[in-house]
Amino acid sequence: MLQSALSSDTTEFPCEQTTLQDQIDAAVRDRSTPISRLLRLMSALDADTTANQNLRHQLRARIGAPLSA
Repeated sequence: MLQSALSSDTTEFPCEQTTLQDQIDAAVRDRSTPISRLLRLMSALDADTTANQNLRHQLRARIGAPLSA
């Protein structure tokens, strides 16, 4: 069992292959993205000194949006 878990490590985290901008765009579009994921993205965005301010605003708006919106 341990070997099968180790051999599938490339398919387990497909989001690591996309850019931070693509991940944020997908999370903003997907209304079912958990708040914990949105907060992790915000943390990664804050750590990125070259990040676009528009991404930051979009993500903050999505985090603060009501669930029915």
